[in-house]
Amino acid sequence: MTAALRIEPETIRAASGGDRDALTRLLTLAQPDIRRFAQRACHNSSDIDDAVQEALWLLARRIGGLRSVGAFSAWLFAVVRRECLRLARRFKPSENLDDHADALVAQRSDADLRLDLAAALLSLPDHYREVILMRDVEELTIGEIAAALALTREAVKARLHRARGLVREYLIQ
Repeated sequence: MTAALRIEPETIRAASGGDRDALTRLLTLAQPDIRRFAQRACHNSSDIDDAVQEALWLLARRIGGLRSVGAFSAWLFAVVRRECLRLARRFKPSENLDDHADALVAQRSDADLRLDLAAALLSLPDHYREVILMRDVEELTIGEIAAALALTREAVKARLHRARGLVREYLIQ
């Protein structure tokens, strides 16, 4: 059996060789594991069904190109992860989501908010944390940050935007 999925390697081999019954069996057996993984990988619960369906569809279309049975689980989970990310990117935040996020943050006490903000900053990759601290704590200008880090102004702005977005996501979870 493969490590991450409870599917016999013979079923995977047969499906990749064009056996329709094996493909049907593979889709049936893989679906619960794909759904479980999508529940963890998708940020929005309404995207889970779409991610599962897309992964199963791609599995059915591309199983013939599988080169190694051992790579099957990793490939399939990468498909699900990519689909969850794609679905999350298509979602455009609305004013209602902003209001909801503001309400979630406002419900916390100042002490809890400080702890959550510190944890959010610590969770950032170093290059994002550095930029957000320089701008929002040290109050340096974009130009000063760019000079200090030997980056372009555009790169600093992009990092700052991404860092603030990651902090915001962390705080509304």
